[in-house]
Amino acid sequence: MTSDLNIWLTALVVGCTILLWASAKLPEYLTALLFFAAAMLLHLAPASTVFSGFASSAFWLVLSGFVLGTAIRKVGLAKRWANYLVVPFSQSWPRMIAGTVLISYLLAFFMPSNMGRIALLMPVVLAMGERAGIKAGSRGSIGLALAVGFGTFQLSASILPANVPNLVLSGAAESAYQLHLQWLPWWLLHMPIVGIGKGLILVGCLLWLFRAQTTPVQQRDTLAPLSASEWRLMVILAVTLLLWMTDSLHGLSAAWVGLAAACICLLPRVGFLSGEDFASGVNIRTCIYIGGILGVATLVVASGLGRIIANALLNVLPLQPEASFGNFAVLNALVSLLNFVLTANGVPAMVTPMAQELASASGFPLLTVIMLQVLAYATPLLPYQASPVVVAMGLGNVPAKAGLQLCAMIFVFSALLLLPLDYLWFRLLGYV
Repeated sequence: MTSDLNIWLTALVVGCTILLWASAKLPEYLTALLFFAAAMLLHLAPASTVFSGFASSAFWLVLSGFVLGTAIRKVGLAKRWANYLVVPFSQSWPRMIAGTVLISYLLAFFMPSNMGRIALLMPVVLAMGERAGIKAGSRGSIGLALAVGFGTFQLSASILPANVPNLVLSGAAESAYQLHLQWLPWWLLHMPIVGIGKGLILVGCLLWLFRAQTTPVQQRDTLAPLSASEWRLMVILAVTLLLWMTDSLHGLSAAWVGLAAACICLLPRVGFLSGEDFASGVNIRTCIYIGGILGVATLVVASGLGRIIANALLNVLPLQPEASFGNFAVLNALVSLLNFVLTANGVPAMVTPMAQELASASGFPLLTVIMLQVLAYATPLLPYQASPVVVAMGLGNVPAKAGLQLCAMIFVFSALLLLPLDYLWFRLLGYV
């Protein structure tokens, strides 16, 4: 197959896959399976590329997250931890939503893995909601699940090691330009807009879309003492959390730490889950979907399609030679457009190596072009563009339409309100 034909076929398959995910005309896992079948039948890339998502750490972190979440629910820890949160959070629905978003952000300072935080928080938050009268499957329960997912992914982009796209961007900047991005300057640049500003917009959108009434709880339930299973699981989780927090010291990937913890939870006598628990607790549909998302991004980069798209966009972008808000908005739009094809994890890997050319065309410093990506990839228009959001929707049994509504609303408000504020903050700190 000629390279030109291969590129065109790749573009067709990737375009159809993205269109089906965006429109939800087919179940998301079926679209992923169709992508795998088409890519292999048409020889678009080797199997190692097409199925690379199943070899990625993100996939195994997703699967282990399902196992840990199931164990937390089964042994009763979710109910116990929720019992401590329910009194302050249940006094009103706005307080419950805001508190959930706040916890999801604060946890990102100590726990680097998006997937791990979602797996830990989701059963606790949903149990807290049920204790406060929010029935499973209701609009309120969907809102709480989305508060965990969106709060975990979008707000954590303001903390350098707490988000996979951040690490991709940091690594690409170091390899391409020998720029060593540091924790504190990153946080000071992105915390006011991506952290606080986006958090306020997220809370407002959740309260608008998912209205519910809580039953205020005045005192905690009196629970039985911790069982042996609860103690064992708490030890496993504590060790797992410690290893996740210190990954920069020991070099063990959060995915393999999580997988080891999941295996312990599944061991006979030592663990907590049976084969039936595994089958019911692990959402294979979501796992296949994640594998498909990551496979599409890898295929786009490996085939050269991503570079062709990026260069074509660069040739038509209305960039002016002087640094301006217009150029700032155009570059954000470029990242958002590429997010449709590459998803959040792939965008910084493609855009960062182009940053010098974009800086020359826009009049911005190189570091500014690199850093302005963060708001754009942290604001997906569609859920599939951010795999942690997809995982949260799977864990919380969130309908695709609900996730799409929230994504679109946050995207619009971020473009109208946060983008100008982000530009002003960049100027105030001397990046423009």
